[in-house]
Amino acid sequence: MNFSDLPKDFDFLHLAAVATVFIVWWLYTPVLNLLGRGTLNAQLHAVRLKWMMMSVYSRREHRTFDAIILSQISSAMSYFGSATLIVMVGFVGTLASINRVHASLSEIAFFPPISLELFTVYFGAITAIIARCFFSFTYGLRKLAYTMAMVGGLDEAPADKPQTAVMVAQTATVLTEAVKSMNSGIRGYYFAVAGVMLFAGPLISICTTLAMGLLLYYRQGFSKEALAIDRYVQALREEG
Repeated sequence: MNFSDLPKDFDFLHLAAVATVFIVWWLYTPVLNLLGRGTLNAQLHAVRLKWMMMSVYSRREHRTFDAIILSQISSAMSYFGSATLIVMVGFVGTLASINRVHASLSEIAFFPPISLELFTVYFGAITAIIARCFFSFTYGLRKLAYTMAMVGGLDEAPADKPQTAVMVAQTATVLTEAVKSMNSGIRGYYFAVAGVMLFAGPLISICTTLAMGLLLYYRQGFSKEALAIDRYVQALREEG
């Protein structure tokens, strides 16, 4: 790599700011696992497994409840996927006219002066984050489509056979993975905000990235919702 091709104002601090956004995002789940917490979605896998088991073993004839829940998840994924696609197209279109955008923003008094090349690097980083979010939502929709087919197959599954337990467990696993992809896309928006702060300065972006990470860790481990889910799952496991 020829370092002379890099923007002249792209120093170590700017590099650290860009890297921090992606590193904190990438390390989010591993750190949760290291702390022994795991994501709320992973904890709720036991609830989804119970849901699928009850659906089969109670032999419900009309699964309106199941259909409503899966429909709500599908609608949420479709909404976020469509919105993210629009945002991504907007960013890509802006990259095509990056010169004019940079010139316009440079006239704003509080906008820090940066070179066109560094401005393009920042914009490209945010576009990459949004693109990653879009792929997460679309992959989540595919997984949900698999889940719906697997749930439909449970209708005729004999409750007293060991194969049924396997089918139930794998259906719950695919549903959990579908929600995991959706959550990954939503989480990416938090770090896209941190990426936007790159334009305000590298130190501000680093602080914002760390703040976003701490906010997400708080919501996953110490918020009222997280503690309630933890107690719910513990009670469910003790009951079983």
